[in-house]
Amino acid sequence: MGWQEQKKSLELDKVLSLEKESYLNNETIAVLETQVDDMTAQAIAYTMEELLRHGALDVYTQAIGMKKSRSGILLTVICPCDRQSICEQILFRETTTLGIRYRLQERKILFREICEVETEYGKARVKIAWRDGFCTVQPEYEDCAILARSHNIPLIRVQEAVKFAGEISLQSRSSTENTCP
Repeated sequence: MGWQEQKKSLELDKVLSLEKESYLNNETIAVLETQVDDMTAQAIAYTMEELLRHGALDVYTQAIGMKKSRSGILLTVICPCDRQSICEQILFRETTTLGIRYRLQERKILFREICEVETEYGKARVKIAWRDGFCTVQPEYEDCAILARSHNIPLIRVQEAVKFAGEISLQSRSSTENTCP
């Protein structure tokens, strides 16, 4: 390959790389972890609810084996850096932990938006995310659960209806804009 061909190839790679990354957003998050072996499931659930209520992006538990062969729980909190302090306070207040490990991590997330759609069961929100010109539609659980309970029907039926309405909405937007949102 000659010099000019290599230059054109590098320029094309640069353009393709920029297009591929344009749907991503980078951010720094805090990851907090603590281990407990002497809490009830209800207390852990309450702690998780409080963390989410105060701005944690995600909270999850994992079963672990601890020293002296005790079963325990690893409680992990993912939060924006500006919510780290409040999440630490909640962990110290609501759990039996004596310490919290933390680290800052970089993450890439897809651009997304939340739209409200109308279904035969009522209104619900959908999360739309896109990458490489391809869009995904995901119904919001809480909205679907409320509709399923109010109509006394299976949750999956509502989720399917909401997803379908979101895809129709997306198609109508895409045909007028000629792209994913």
